[in-house]
Amino acid sequence: MIVAGLDIGGTKCAALLADAREDKIEFLEREQIETKGTWESVLDALCKKIKVFAARRGVTAEAVGISCGGPLSSARGAILSPPNLPGWDNVPACAYVAERLGLEEKAVRLKNDADACAVAEWKYGAGRGTRNMIFLTFGTGLGAGLILNGALYSGADDMAGEAGHIRLEKLGPVGYGKAGSFEGFCSGGGIAQLADMYFTEKIQRGEKCPYYRGAGSVSAKVLGERAAQGDADALAVFGLVGKYFGRGLSVLVDLLNPEVIVAGSIYARCRQYIEPNMQREMQKECLAASYARVRVLPSKLGEKIGDYGAVVAALV
Repeated sequence: MIVAGLDIGGTKCAALLADAREDKIEFLEREQIETKGTWESVLDALCKKIKVFAARRGVTAEAVGISCGGPLSSARGAILSPPNLPGWDNVPACAYVAERLGLEEKAVRLKNDADACAVAEWKYGAGRGTRNMIFLTFGTGLGAGLILNGALYSGADDMAGEAGHIRLEKLGPVGYGKAGSFEGFCSGGGIAQLADMYFTEKIQRGEKCPYYRGAGSVSAKVLGERAAQGDADALAVFGLVGKYFGRGLSVLVDLLNPEVIVAGSIYARCRQYIEPNMQREMQKECLAASYARVRVLPSKLGEKIGDYGAVVAALV
C-alpha cells in the first residue's frame, strides 16, 4: 500500500512516501522543510512535495498520515493549538490535506506523535510481539504513547500519555509549564536547566567549571559529548537524569504494568549514562513483581522513528 506521511514539528517538518506492508515499511521518498509561515503555507508545501514524489514514482498515495504534537482531535482531524506550533489554532488538517491531494477526507488520518511512534515501535521496532508497551519520546519534550492489551490507548480526548506533566519534585527544572515535572527532568530543555543548576552550585562553592559559560551554554547534546569523554560533571548530571527518569518510570510501571518501555532520542543516545541510576530508582520505587516483568529499551527505529510514526498514522 502506497502511503504518504507528514511529520509536523515545531522547527522542522518532513514529507514522506512509503510502501507500507504488514511486516515492514519501505521508504521511497523523503524531504524536510522548516516550519515557517502560516499553517496553510506549511501544509501546502508538504502536499506539493507529496505530489512530486508520487509523480516521480508513478504511483498514487492511497492514504495519508499526519503525525503532530498535541493537543489535537484525531476524530475531527484537527490540530488544537500545540505549544510548539504558535498560530496552529483549530487547524482542520485532515480536510485541508485531503482537498490539496484530491483524496476523500477519510483517507487522511491525524495522530498524536507519541501515539503514532508508539504504534510504530510496537509493530516494527523494539515493542514487537508485546501486548502492553509504553513509548516515551524523551526529546524536546516528554510524551508517552500507550499500547494496552494489544491496542493503542488514546483516552477520551487524545490526551492519554501526557507523562511529562507528572510532578516528581516540588521544585526543579521546568517542563510542560510545571517546575519539577517529569518533562522538566527528562527532556532536552530540562537537562540543560539541570546542567545550569548543577554548574551554578559548583561555581558558588568556588569550584572550576571549564566549559560552562553561563545559563543555557551547556545543552543535552554537549553533555552527551562530554560524558562520552568521561567528563565527571557530565556524568553527574546524567546520573541525576537517570534518578528522575527511574522515578517517573516507576509511576508508569506501577500504574500500567507494561512488558516493555521503549524510550527514544536522548535515552537511545545516552542510555549508558542514564541507566544505572534509573534501574536503582526503579528497583527502590516499583512494585517488585512489576519491576521484575518490565524491560526498558532504546528505540529500535532510532532517528527514523518520526518517519515511521507519520506513515503509521495513516494505518491506525
